[in-house]
Amino acid sequence: MAGHSKWANIQHRKGKQDAARSKLFSKLAKEITVAAKMGDPDPDKNPRLRLAVKEGRSNSMPKDVIERAIKKSQTGDADSYDEIRYEGYGPNGVAIIVEALTDNRNRTASNVRSTFGKNGGNLGETGSVSFMFDRKGEIMFKAAVGDVDSVMMAAIEAGAEDVESDEDGHWIYCNDTDLAEVSNALEAALGESETTKLVWRPKTGTPLDLEGVKSVMKLIETLEDDDDVQSVTHNMEASDEVMAAYAEL
Repeated sequence: MAGHSKWANIQHRKGKQDAARSKLFSKLAKEITVAAKMGDPDPDKNPRLRLAVKEGRSNSMPKDVIERAIKKSQTGDADSYDEIRYEGYGPNGVAIIVEALTDNRNRTASNVRSTFGKNGGNLGETGSVSFMFDRKGEIMFKAAVGDVDSVMMAAIEAGAEDVESDEDGHWIYCNDTDLAEVSNALEAALGESETTKLVWRPKTGTPLDLEGVKSVMKLIETLEDDDDVQSVTHNMEASDEVMAAYAEL
């Protein structure tokens, strides 16, 4: 299966960088504020906040923006957000999970449903596609931390379940409830990770040709452009040739 990492890299290269970065910072700040409001404002005492701050730093989010998002959680100005997961199918039967933080459930549900419908997809009920994914912890390291064998040994000793490596880096997966413990052990062995987060990992993929990839990516990019949407996960897969051709579009 074409790994999560490769899709992320292609989307990064194709993105309109300035606009995409501004929107990303806004979404990361929202997650930081929500995490801090739900728990302790000290990242060392709040695992969810610690992961959110780390994700912000890994995306070059300015320190003052991170600190401002945490402070906002402790004031009366902080909005209340609901966490909602939407599930559905895109073109060609690709399974898609959309995670959102919203202060207006009706608005978000209407926007997500409309986006699916306008882009050849179909929004389903909760549970309609999540059974095709596993909830996992994902820890990513740059390729420079070591070769595949050394990273694999470190992952095994840390209690991880799987490793994917390519020229861009190493992606290590573990049980979702073991993420903090495994990431701490890996960082002790390999140094600080690039990202540490919970993800939906597809059990099986839906193979697509170039035209299929283009149609599904249009849906995904439109969903990601919604301010309420925090993440979009899919089980689309494609050959290296198809992915290279898409990256050149």
